[in-house]
Amino acid sequence: MIPVVALVGRPNVGKSTLFNRLTRTRLALVDDQPGVTRDRLYGEVSHGGRRILLIDTGGLAEDEDPLNQAVRGQVMQALLESDVVVLVVDARDGLTATDRDISADLRREGIPVLVAVNKTDGVDSHIAASEFSELSIGGVLAVSAKTGQGLDRFQDELLAVLPSEGSAPERLHGEQVAVVGRPNVGKSTLINCLAGEPRVIVADFPGTTRDSIAVTIQRDHEVITFVDTAGVRRKARVKEALEKFSVVKTLQALASAQVALLMLDARSGVLDQDTAIAGLSLEAGRSIVLAINKWDGLDRSEKNKLRRELDRRFDFLPDHQRVFISAKYGSGIGELLKALRLTMASAMREMGTGELNRVVSRAIEHHSPPMTNNRPIKPKYAHQGGRNPPIVVLHGNSLDKLPASYLKYLARSVAKGFKMTGTQVRFELRKSANPYDPDAARRSRR
Repeated sequence: MIPVVALVGRPNVGKSTLFNRLTRTRLALVDDQPGVTRDRLYGEVSHGGRRILLIDTGGLAEDEDPLNQAVRGQVMQALLESDVVVLVVDARDGLTATDRDISADLRREGIPVLVAVNKTDGVDSHIAASEFSELSIGGVLAVSAKTGQGLDRFQDELLAVLPSEGSAPERLHGEQVAVVGRPNVGKSTLINCLAGEPRVIVADFPGTTRDSIAVTIQRDHEVITFVDTAGVRRKARVKEALEKFSVVKTLQALASAQVALLMLDARSGVLDQDTAIAGLSLEAGRSIVLAINKWDGLDRSEKNKLRRELDRRFDFLPDHQRVFISAKYGSGIGELLKALRLTMASAMREMGTGELNRVVSRAIEHHSPPMTNNRPIKPKYAHQGGRNPPIVVLHGNSLDKLPASYLKYLARSVAKGFKMTGTQVRFELRKSANPYDPDAARRSRR
């Protein structure tokens, strides 16, 4: 499983800025006013060939008003989920009584800790860091989340204190599928059906599965590991600590998988939480298959109504496989496995550079990019930058001006050109010379 790291500290020490810098996103709200972050926020960090699930938390304040107590509860939950904690402190404020109190709490928890002394730009970083050494809870490193100063060394030190990959459970063989969905839609029943034996507890009430359980199944000389995850509820309904813990396990399962198998209950229709989990799977970069369970209990008119609802509510997904099944009776399982094979192959698709450029060129000829400042935006050259999800690196001028709608159009065109299903192509935009242009190197030296 991908390791989990939590950022904790007083309000306004720069936790959210550090989160955004490390995840290379703008997921966390950043403001000079303290207390902007209240709920936990999750993002992924890649460094040194390893991936980390990073949690941003709200600021821990001494005031015990109801809101601060709620924030403290969120932080304590993040500690339960984490392998390592990063205590973020402010070099300009110096060591405060609240910093000491937080470090004392962390010492009692017994979790490995790194101290990130933030806002050291413009000050002597060694002097700033030395003041916090008296906390004696872990390594102390000077950083600037705003400028990125010291973050390479910080991430190296973070990897050093994480559980080693060798100490993790034995790596699962074959492709991995994360089975996700609301509570009580039949995820565990499906796992047992595929395994041909009761490998996972099944009950008629929601919340039976608390952790992510991996079951490896071999069929037709093919090995697939299905990870049965706890049902993800709306935030307002997630109250028990154990159930909150299950959410991060679901995120870990998605991070490790090739495909997200989203299960729905045909009898209850498509709920907002179903579309939210589908969006979460896409954000994680996972290809997706929809399995509509308990299909056997519907009459023809109900089935037709549900098909229309699926078209309407999941129109934001890339072209994907939908399979109608009964996990209880085993119907539709053959079609489901076929859909999973097609989708797993799509997630790992190799896109030859020549064919990729032909596909992109045809898409641009069919629908030209918009103008910017009365000048055309000209994508020049593309190559594959990764798999699972498939990444296309696009070179050209003014590509940052391409609207999201046009990039979505290009992504659909590439997916169609390479016969992908359930897979959203991602783009990395780079302003650089075309390597096939013999004059590019000379121009770049000018």
